[in-house]
Amino acid sequence: MNIAFVMLTYHSDEPAGIERSIASLAAGLREIGHSTLVIAAGSADSTPTAGTVRLTTVTLPRPVLYEDIPRLLADTDAIGTEVRRILADHQTDLVCWCDAVSGLGFLSPAEPATRTVLMVHFPRADKAMHQSLAHDPNAVVTVSPFMINEAARAGIDSHSWYALPNALLTEGQAPDAVRREKLRATGPIRVVARADPQKGVADLLRALPSGLGRPVQVVLAKAGFELRPALQDRYLRECTELAGKLDDVEILLPLPWEEVQPFFAGAAIAIVPSTGPESFSNVAAEALSVGTPVVGFRMGHLPVLVGSAGCSVEFSAGGDELPALRGPAVHIPSVAGRMSALWESTIALLSDKERYHKASRQAALQTAPYVPTNVAKSFLAAVGL
Repeated sequence: MNIAFVMLTYHSDEPAGIERSIASLAAGLREIGHSTLVIAAGSADSTPTAGTVRLTTVTLPRPVLYEDIPRLLADTDAIGTEVRRILADHQTDLVCWCDAVSGLGFLSPAEPATRTVLMVHFPRADKAMHQSLAHDPNAVVTVSPFMINEAARAGIDSHSWYALPNALLTEGQAPDAVRREKLRATGPIRVVARADPQKGVADLLRALPSGLGRPVQVVLAKAGFELRPALQDRYLRECTELAGKLDDVEILLPLPWEEVQPFFAGAAIAIVPSTGPESFSNVAAEALSVGTPVVGFRMGHLPVLVGSAGCSVEFSAGGDELPALRGPAVHIPSVAGRMSALWESTIALLSDKERYHKASRQAALQTAPYVPTNVAKSFLAAVGL
């Protein structure tokens, strides 16, 4: 069977969950005997990638502002004609619109005989989402039960949606017990994130406790999209300046995805300091897969993904108790308080040898089902094939 994925912002090794999920699902489908294709927008600085076709009717700058994408898709007739031609040329049996806008779900340019899937990777209930659903895709696939619940909360009928976890593209190698104990005792704390304020890295560094006694290493990468002009450059500069004033803190160069698991395998703990709910959290999955416990906030899918293989901290942790006119004092969480709570939980886990190693042993079990072929088979079952 020939399966196409449409995601305009797609680039190989993109530091973003959607692109990573497409790559891993496509790999699983190929491994079980299907052909895959990714249809992406043209880009002035893009290099040819095997298995990817770039549109001539849509060219995106890099990085592209999210708010500019609808304007760049104004010529829907030309875009639809080109996509349909590509799908026909590749004798496509199934096409996945990987987002309501960037994945052309709102347009759904496929012939009636072609099966379609709408993929939903982050919460949205805007006009484009409703247009995408109005095209009546054969299936709607998202990344976690959290996303199904969020859609329902937003008034969207999501009862028939299917939750498909992101696959791990490569098989990680966990350290042995001796090495893991050395990491617990003296190993670095590591963070991998996109250069976006919502990822919480700058706030985490500001709350760094004195006398931590071990390295903190942060990998920040810029993606091909951003919410505001130069946002990623400014945030990267902010984090670099903060790190320069702190002992034992490094901002490291971006890593290709295949190096993320080995990087986390050399960590005592991975912190995911996102201040917004993660719909899945590829970064946490990569860390868990090599036996590295994860600490993050208890929101989104993250606490389910981590389970007992780390620690989930209430987002309302930290802050101050303010007197109320009537009744009990009101707890007001602060950014510093929340991040301090993350650090406290991290230190507590590292200090408890038995609990730490139990979490480490559980970590790989949390992600064991996320083999690309397993996820690919589940995907086909979800779309009725």
